[in-house]
Amino acid sequence: MNFTVLIPARYASTRLPGKPLLDVEGKPLVIRVADRARGSGAERIVIATDDKRILDAANAHGVEAVLTRSDHPTGTDRLAEASLALLLGDAMIVVNVQGDEPLLEPGLIRGVAEELEAHADAAMATACHPIDDPEEAFSPNVVKVVLDRAGYALYFSRATIPWARDAFAANRAALPPDFPLYRHYGLYAYRAGFLRRYPALAEAPIERFEALEQLRALWHGYRIAVRITTGTPAPGVDTEQDLRRVREIYASGKV
Repeated sequence: MNFTVLIPARYASTRLPGKPLLDVEGKPLVIRVADRARGSGAERIVIATDDKRILDAANAHGVEAVLTRSDHPTGTDRLAEASLALLLGDAMIVVNVQGDEPLLEPGLIRGVAEELEAHADAAMATACHPIDDPEEAFSPNVVKVVLDRAGYALYFSRATIPWARDAFAANRAALPPDFPLYRHYGLYAYRAGFLRRYPALAEAPIERFEALEQLRALWHGYRIAVRITTGTPAPGVDTEQDLRRVREIYASGKV
């Protein structure tokens, strides 16, 4: 299976300025992400950035990169521009790997690409895993996804959906057995043709209130295939504490 990994990387960051270029055991953070993506078997790995410093770092480490506009509102918009510049065919599968996730499992990257390839009627694919922790179940910071019988997304929400009416009325300290509650991974595969159409789609009201960009696709009638996996996704780098933890993991040789 052929697929391309695109890594959006902005230089600006509120909490960690210049985050993509922060050092992780001798390499910039975004290069560590690209190194992890290589393990997925992707045909092509490209960093899409708005800053020449990141472009130069990619070139210095032998990673393909493309310079995009700096005014994109989302990473998805940046990838849409990059897919045009790279002349990716409409049917090419593109996996969006965030530039601050150097611990992401290569197998998960390949998994979402395979999920999209297996569902010809889907425009996107993503992944989830079962929730067994009540704290996660009721946290608005944990995004949930509801699936239909065939494994397509019905809805994404920060709310606890589905809601176990009778079980939660009696007790919210534990989740009922066989409760189909899934945590969504923020990892997406797209067909390049849809990726280029996406920025032109009108923002959905549900997207605006939930603050979940993927709802725009559902609202406009596009299907999203979802792969159920196990385990919690490795956290990205958003804070100095996250960066220290990632540096320690790389220094230990565990990745």
